[in-house]
Amino acid sequence: MRIVRLANFVTPSSGGLRTALRELGRGYLAAGHEPVLVVPGERVSAAETEQGLVVTLPGPVLPGTGGYRVLADRHGLTRLLERLAPDRLEVSDRTTLRWTGQWARRARVPAVMVSHEAADAVLRTWGLPPRLARRAADTLNTRTAYAYARVVCTTRWAEREFVRIGAANVVRAPLGVDLRDRHPGLRDARFRDHYARGSDALLLMCSRLSVEKRPGMALDALETLCGRGVRAVLVVAGDGPLRARLERRARERRLPVSFLGHVADRAVLGALQATADVCLAPGPCETFGLAALEALACGTPVVASASSALPEIVGGAGAVAADTADAFADAVRAVLARPERDRRQRARARAERFGWDAAVAAFLAAHDAEPDVTSMAPGRRALPLPGLGSALPAGDGPPVGPVGPGGGT
Repeated sequence: MRIVRLANFVTPSSGGLRTALRELGRGYLAAGHEPVLVVPGERVSAAETEQGLVVTLPGPVLPGTGGYRVLADRHGLTRLLERLAPDRLEVSDRTTLRWTGQWARRARVPAVMVSHEAADAVLRTWGLPPRLARRAADTLNTRTAYAYARVVCTTRWAEREFVRIGAANVVRAPLGVDLRDRHPGLRDARFRDHYARGSDALLLMCSRLSVEKRPGMALDALETLCGRGVRAVLVVAGDGPLRARLERRARERRLPVSFLGHVADRAVLGALQATADVCLAPGPCETFGLAALEALACGTPVVASASSALPEIVGGAGAVAADTADAFADAVRAVLARPERDRRQRARARAERFGWDAAVAAFLAAHDAEPDVTSMAPGRRALPLPGLGSALPAGDGPPVGPVGPGGGT
């Protein structure tokens, strides 16, 4: 089947969503299907990749988001969908792309919406009062559940806002982690020597630096730890609209924080995740937490917000904390008090429950799509998509070839 996937808020420096799209696409290909991913960018482009065909359409930058773009041209996207003629549609944006559910219904294409965030939690982090946030989220989620054949949630925590409104078409499908790409053997003493002094605890936060992620909590927790006499340093891997403000706060409070920005080299990021003593995940509205799961796979325990879905993921391989600096500091000290060998083994063992094979199978089940490896045997290619180039908005994008395994990245 041709599974067309639409996603907004994806950039070259995106984190979890970009990883999830790549791994699911690879899994769909391996199962014998034809994944096509459509995302916004600066200009028209199309390329064969390890996750199938990736088409980029021009999309405007949303102010204040640190570079995120959206697929705003409904007419152009509609023409592209008609040319692609999907057997299934998978959408990763319940706000600006919700209209595609109506298109899918008219085209008689089964469509799923993947809920990558909890609407009420995000609205609260942006300052909306809890009661108003819940009311707005319920309205949004009711329309979403009506627009799509199914809504996919990655955790029980993410599912609860749809259960609250009585949606009957919600299914749960977890995400995963590449257990071969992320493992304790990536630990590198050079990173510890560079960032931590002697016996200092090395804390790591891998996060987009935006309001809903609450990255300032990591700095507040570090300040609390230092105030209690705990020798600790913090490394921040990630970028976003709050970076300048956080750097200023660290300077003013003389906190031992290293801001790395977006770390594009996955080998470097993996070494950081494996070398840290504790990974901090302060976001209160995380619906899964891929960066935290990667840290667990590297043998590093995680301290996460108790308000998020991460308690389901972390289990006993770390700790959860209320959304206060004191609570996070207490949780970090409790984790560090455990024998290092034990805490690292427990972290890895927990991550091994979340392989991508299981995630891909669950997502395909949501599409009612069975693996069909015989239809895409080695050396065979799927049929081309005739006229796809003419479906794209005017521009000088490269020609689009057939969909199927092969090609570069």
